[in-house]
Amino acid sequence: MRCPFCKDVEDKVVDSRMSDDGSVIRRRRECNECGRRFTTIETVKELRLRVVKKDGSREPFDRNKILDGLVAACYKRPVALAKLEALTAQIERDILQNFDREVESHHVGKLAMKSLREVDNVAYVRFASVYRAFKDAGEFLDALRPLLESPDDAEVGSAEHDRQENARDWRVSGYGQRGQEA
Repeated sequence: MRCPFCKDVEDKVVDSRMSDDGSVIRRRRECNECGRRFTTIETVKELRLRVVKKDGSREPFDRNKILDGLVAACYKRPVALAKLEALTAQIERDILQNFDREVESHHVGKLAMKSLREVDNVAYVRFASVYRAFKDAGEFLDALRPLLESPDDAEVGSAEHDRQENARDWRVSGYGQRGQEA
């Protein structure tokens, strides 16, 4: 390190202290030539991860965009914000572990959809409808089909059961048939 006073390059480290979060190291140095002390701050230079969009453009990775997408998908759903923040942190960790400089946006979307599917099926379908940009109802139904056939989705099954029971009750009571009066 070059001394700010005499410009000599020889010095010794007198004291080192790490910041609370461990991201910065503060070093007190003493110049071997003039004997004066100065402080340096060391940080890791981060290589900013960039997201490659569908159109080929690139933008800096922003975890807040993931969180905003998850929050929008879970609008009026019983999913806690803390859970969405934890999902966002997990998605960010996965991306940073698997990609060095660039990640394609569809990888980010797939990770978000996978996370939402484990948390809330309705939020998953909402996110998928925007992410996949369904062109017609058939594509939408194709995305719903695995959810409806999934044995661990008791909520969908019970809703269908309730609809069938209500229809049966309606027919038995006589209100569901034409020509009958109560």
